[in-house]
Amino acid sequence: MVAFTRRALLPVLAAPAILPAVLYKQRNILSKDWNAEKVAGALLPAKEWKPLPRFADRAAWEGLPGDVRGRIVDEASALQKEPWESLPASVYLDFARNGNRSRYERIRFARRGKLNLLAVAECIEGKGRFLDSVTEGVWLECEESSWVLPAHIRVQKAGNGLPDVTEPVVDLFAAESGAQISWLYYLLGAELGRVSPLVPKRMKHEVHARILAPCLERNDFGWMGLKSSDHSLNNWTPWINSNWLTCALLLEDDPARRAAHVAKSLRSVDEYLSDMPDDGGCDEGPGYWGRAGASLFDCLELLDSASGGRMKWWKEPLVREIGRYIVKAHIAGKWMVNFADASAHATPDGALVWRYGKAIGDREMMEYGAWAAQGQRGFDGHDSPARGLMKLFLNAGMKETEARAPLPVENWLPDLNVLFARQAAGSDRGFYLAAKGGHNAESHNHNDVGNFIVFLDGQPVLVDVGVETYTAKTFSAQRYEIWTMQSGWHNCPTVNGVMQAPGRMFRARDVQFKGGAVSEVSMDLAGTYPAEAKVERLRRAMRLDRKAAAVVVEDGFALRGAGAMEWNFITPVRPGVGDAGRVSLAAGAVLRYDAALLSAAVDEHEATDGRLKDIWGGKMFRVRLALKAARAEGSVKFTVERGWTLYSDAW
Repeated sequence: MVAFTRRALLPVLAAPAILPAVLYKQRNILSKDWNAEKVAGALLPAKEWKPLPRFADRAAWEGLPGDVRGRIVDEASALQKEPWESLPASVYLDFARNGNRSRYERIRFARRGKLNLLAVAECIEGKGRFLDSVTEGVWLECEESSWVLPAHIRVQKAGNGLPDVTEPVVDLFAAESGAQISWLYYLLGAELGRVSPLVPKRMKHEVHARILAPCLERNDFGWMGLKSSDHSLNNWTPWINSNWLTCALLLEDDPARRAAHVAKSLRSVDEYLSDMPDDGGCDEGPGYWGRAGASLFDCLELLDSASGGRMKWWKEPLVREIGRYIVKAHIAGKWMVNFADASAHATPDGALVWRYGKAIGDREMMEYGAWAAQGQRGFDGHDSPARGLMKLFLNAGMKETEARAPLPVENWLPDLNVLFARQAAGSDRGFYLAAKGGHNAESHNHNDVGNFIVFLDGQPVLVDVGVETYTAKTFSAQRYEIWTMQSGWHNCPTVNGVMQAPGRMFRARDVQFKGGAVSEVSMDLAGTYPAEAKVERLRRAMRLDRKAAAVVVEDGFALRGAGAMEWNFITPVRPGVGDAGRVSLAAGAVLRYDAALLSAAVDEHEATDGRLKDIWGGKMFRVRLALKAARAEGSVKFTVERGWTLYSDAW
């Protein structure tokens, strides 16, 4: 069984290891000067707070660019003709019965996206044409027995299965639904009241019952971080808090309770910040930054606005580093460093990145946001309403920002144990190396300590496969039966037939970094393998040598007795094994090794799952370089350099 730490919802978004306490630094950045009484004095009265234009602010809506207004209205008109899909109990039970979460989530998210689009179209057009459809969507959402995903309902006392309506649980998507209803009330409450006064009344009732009351009255939701001293929070904390704050600031009429919600939320977000490393790194990967660091920004942006600028934390070093992580993790084009469950294609929400950069005064982040926003839609129904609306109204200055990807030459995150390095600053030409240490109980963990990624001229050479579509197995005790989670399908060694093991105790030791002309990180990987691997020492050095224009990996090992060693190299294009220690890889790169010492073999694995096929084309390949004879100790060196031209149309 999966153990519950203070993150009561841990099993659905993290590896199923029982985690000992992590390194924790009590920060109190947000809450130290803001108790409920002081918050009450700082917040603008709810009736005076106008974060975005309401329906009645016709000049603002009619002042949006004509092409944007036309697109949204046209898309809403087409969607309005389609019937609302139902969410029967049998579909909710899919997850408990067979582990499938996709069928329910597809219907649920489509309904919410449709509702967002219809509501914004009504605000734009202002003729009442979409009001009945908005009412239908709101009423359907309020009629749902629970806003919690089936994959997350297990924390209720009744356990997995159908939701118990007498025990409201707050997960990521219950909180998102509450925020959606709150924003629609803010935008269109008066207009919906003219359809029926029971509509806005119902909206407020459901948000209070499902979100506000449980969040204020309970401390035992694991994502809050308020009940236990076991610290291991992830994106759930800022993500849910951003939506909880939205509900409280928009729909709580009682000033004292409104301030109490904010003060408690500040304490919860502080617990998340206390779990964050000083370097601001996101161990869930850049694909999750949008709901981790960016959700922290959502919280701070809301509070800055709702207090009329009295509550600000933009100069805090940790807030700045959490934002800048997304710039550091960018490789080239649509490619991001995708350690853990992140996707290798993860271009962030450019408008959001730009606003974060503007808030902290970081020019590179603003430029990266403007670059990422190119080609992105100004409003998408699948955005949370706040993010979508803020793209429309708060990002006008982005057009005056130079749109460019900064592509920094080198960044070392000492707490996260991650290196990002490229051959030349500001260019995707040449080699790129990302390498990691860390431990095997990180959020969304893969057993991948010592893993590395190599790109050449902006194209993938040696990669991290990523993760398949989530199922019940993904966040169960069988997680590491999944091939993409195993060290054998990362660029890591296998020792005596044994792969790395999950758990915080399986970690890199003696991690060292040096930068400059050569960017290098080295570490001892011996402690990442269980006892049966019989490893005494496994020292790995991974470096980008800019002068030699090559990536070099060197491993020195000592085993308890003569044994077998095998090195894995994962690539998205079928490799060509030549003679004299040469393997042709993707993007025109070559892997060189000692053919007198090692023999080469190639494995192929289907990657037809939707999350992988769209990126890698349906197949992944593994080059295995194995000792020809058992040895008790030795050293090996691998060099990736330019060679044969072998590009793929998959990218």
